[in-house]
Amino acid sequence: MDWFDDTPDARERFRWALRDSLDELLDGQRTGRWAYHHLSKTEKTYLGTAVEVNLTKEFEFPNGDHLDWQIAGRDIDCKFSKDLGGWEIPMEMYLCADHGDRQGKADHPALLTWFDDTTSRWAAGLITVTDESLRWKTDDNGDTVRAYNRDNKRRLAESSTDAVYWLWDGLQSDLPRNLLLHLNADARARIFSFPSSGQKRVDQLFREVQGQIIGRQTVLTVGQQDDAPKRVRDSRLHLRAEGIVILGHQDSHPAIATALKLPVPVKGEWIALRLTQVSEADNRPYFALDGQCWGAAHHDEPAVLAPDLPKKLLP
Repeated sequence: MDWFDDTPDARERFRWALRDSLDELLDGQRTGRWAYHHLSKTEKTYLGTAVEVNLTKEFEFPNGDHLDWQIAGRDIDCKFSKDLGGWEIPMEMYLCADHGDRQGKADHPALLTWFDDTTSRWAAGLITVTDESLRWKTDDNGDTVRAYNRDNKRRLAESSTDAVYWLWDGLQSDLPRNLLLHLNADARARIFSFPSSGQKRVDQLFREVQGQIIGRQTVLTVGQQDDAPKRVRDSRLHLRAEGIVILGHQDSHPAIATALKLPVPVKGEWIALRLTQVSEADNRPYFALDGQCWGAAHHDEPAVLAPDLPKKLLP
């Protein structure tokens, strides 16, 4: 547990590894899929492996002698479940004389991982697995026996949740947001209403989603084409007549986003906004360009040609 506490940016890297695991399986650029329920049964089964692979790459965990990884000199297994509390533990993770040669070399620790894209929640915790910490049941004879599934695995007993050391103080609520999943259904339908044109779908994405960050993965999923930055550059040209600017991470864009009190994009992110000319006396945030002030347009204000944004915004 100290290893994660002492590793720089571990929490941020961990939540993005979970996000990337699902996005890789969705493969939106090639398939246009944007939700867990779009996955096949086989792909859903593989999600746990994807989580393990991405965490291994992110933190460069070495292989364990008997389990997935070795952290701080100890073997540890990575366990994922789509259901909070549904982790399945194999016999080789704990001591049990009744298992014979299949019992573990010790009571090993497990890293328990879980996330829910619908609620943007996630969790990670550590527990040392023991025979007693896993589920038992009463059989037909009234005897207490181990509760195995068809693969001879057992879930944690409900009483064992108190023994889990939850990293970063437990349940988290900031899994990187799946914009398309959480988007209004009508807006999403309008975006995907151009089946034969990826560029038109990207244009519509920036019409529908304004004032919030749009990531590269979303652009690729909507466009279903290579080169997300080119799709965005083309959208800038197409939408300028509607007054819409698309800000990125370069040139004057971060300064303009800051002046308009918008989130500031980093590399691989964009944010769109429809602009209109405003006065300095207006209570809207604005930026000045060539003697004219520009702020966010209200819905009832007519579209005007958006300004051509400079490389540098002068004070």
